[in-house]
Amino acid sequence: MKYRNFLYGGIAAAALAPMAQAERGSDGQVGIIYWQAPSIMNPYLSGGTKDLEAASLVLEPLARYDETGAMVPWLVDEVPTVENGGVSEDLTSITWTLSEGLVWSDGSPVTSEDVKFSWEYCTAEGGGCAQIEKYGGIESIETPDELTAVVKFKNPKPFPYTAFVGAQSPILQKAQFADCLGPKAPECTEQNFNPIGTGPFVVTDFRPNDVITLEANDNYRDPEKPAFASVVLKGGGDATAAGRAVLETGEFDYAWNLQLAPDVLANMQSAGKGQIVSGFGTLVERIMVNQTDPSPDLGDRRATLDHPHPFLTEKAVRQALSMAIDRELLVEIGYGDAGRVTCNVLPAPEVYASTANDACKTQDIEGAKALLEEAGWTDTNGNGIRDKDGVELSMLFQTSTNAVRQDFQALIKQWWSELGVETELRNVDSSVFFGGDPGSPDTFQKFFADVEMYANNFDGTDPEAYMSNWHCDQIPAPENQWQGNNMPRFCNEEYNALVDEMQQTGELEKRAELAKAMNDMLMQEYVIIPLVDRGRVSAHSNSLGGVVLNTWDSELWNAADWYRKETN
Repeated sequence: MKYRNFLYGGIAAAALAPMAQAERGSDGQVGIIYWQAPSIMNPYLSGGTKDLEAASLVLEPLARYDETGAMVPWLVDEVPTVENGGVSEDLTSITWTLSEGLVWSDGSPVTSEDVKFSWEYCTAEGGGCAQIEKYGGIESIETPDELTAVVKFKNPKPFPYTAFVGAQSPILQKAQFADCLGPKAPECTEQNFNPIGTGPFVVTDFRPNDVITLEANDNYRDPEKPAFASVVLKGGGDATAAGRAVLETGEFDYAWNLQLAPDVLANMQSAGKGQIVSGFGTLVERIMVNQTDPSPDLGDRRATLDHPHPFLTEKAVRQALSMAIDRELLVEIGYGDAGRVTCNVLPAPEVYASTANDACKTQDIEGAKALLEEAGWTDTNGNGIRDKDGVELSMLFQTSTNAVRQDFQALIKQWWSELGVETELRNVDSSVFFGGDPGSPDTFQKFFADVEMYANNFDGTDPEAYMSNWHCDQIPAPENQWQGNNMPRFCNEEYNALVDEMQQTGELEKRAELAKAMNDMLMQEYVIIPLVDRGRVSAHSNSLGGVVLNTWDSELWNAADWYRKETN
């Protein structure tokens, strides 16, 4: 019962009250700039935040999270609970009832078959679904009528809200994607670039890694929304150019992910054309440590479990790399008040935040050197690089192109060089790095490097699906078209057991215990090296009204409520 009180206390009874605005389409065009350019409009085929958020203008889930982290109904009138009869007493099923009268942007009705199909699409044999952890534990979905979808679980599932909740798990139109199952999914270019949705906008032109133009959905369920007739979502460039485009020149109305030094942001805002919005959620800048060998000599099986990494499989090496990092300095130069040191990959909500790894807050280069010495890593030939058994500690360190990340790379390279570790730096255009293209060698899923750095977060406040990311089944590989979220290729049966147990555990304190245990295992194995708990920082023009920054869902979650306001 404790768990039910916790869970359902976080569900809002109704959708947000509408904000004051004009009638549909009367406010002209709104300009959005995502300097990490979207490469696809199908969130099931990309783990990149840029793609998930762009798609959220078109594709929607049954329920989502508001700016407080509370779950709110979206394509349903209420979120199912045990109390309202929507979740079975034995916790083995949840019944979603679609709101009446919902239609797709093409005018056809939204039905429970679309809900069922979305599950079938993501779990189809031979496919690669970036969000497959959202569907863990589902045995079947029944559709007794056009508005009702009954999700049945293999075992009792106390938190049944991973599927169809939040921007990472939206509903696809069955009629459009029916021929795109399994291996065919990435081949469906028209569907992936121009999905038919229920959201406030419809794609009119999609240019991968460049620009998306959208227009108001004539069949959107609220006849007075959206206020904007069209959207231009521009991608590319860098965070500096994006910030200037809103805060200094006024060329755009909204700029996402302003990953810039604090003094740079302050100078931009002083121009008076816009304002910065920020908030902390679960976004952690981290280094992933590859447990597999990325050598191109291994051909199609590089960076797979077939070939363990020649030295990063050794815990002492991974631990030394972490110990050498001055996280306080990284926060200071990279984020200021919009960042804080973290020693966890799961920093929030507070109930889930572990204190078992706080030693990482103090840089210890001498301790790291001693650890490597004890493990037998010495510089036998005097070239400044430690070696053992003919293997040198020489690494390729990759990340996306961004000024803050390149500053981080340079500092970390210096600290690692003090240990006797050689580091080659590489940065990849963010549109490609986070693009999820199974044919590209440069994605963060492929991970054709020794270590890589990026940030990630999750929908909502419950970490069940997020912590499932490091289950063995989540390892990207050719067999799943390089989709999955277990970038380090960490595979541990004890960890898998904790994932499975959490899926069947209801009581909040026990769930917190399990989440912390998973976090601590990852941290103490050093397969993930956390750096900074990042606040999300974006900006909007003074004339853009209705913006509500949301760190628990897509930042564009309420774009239907945006409107043009008068400014002095």
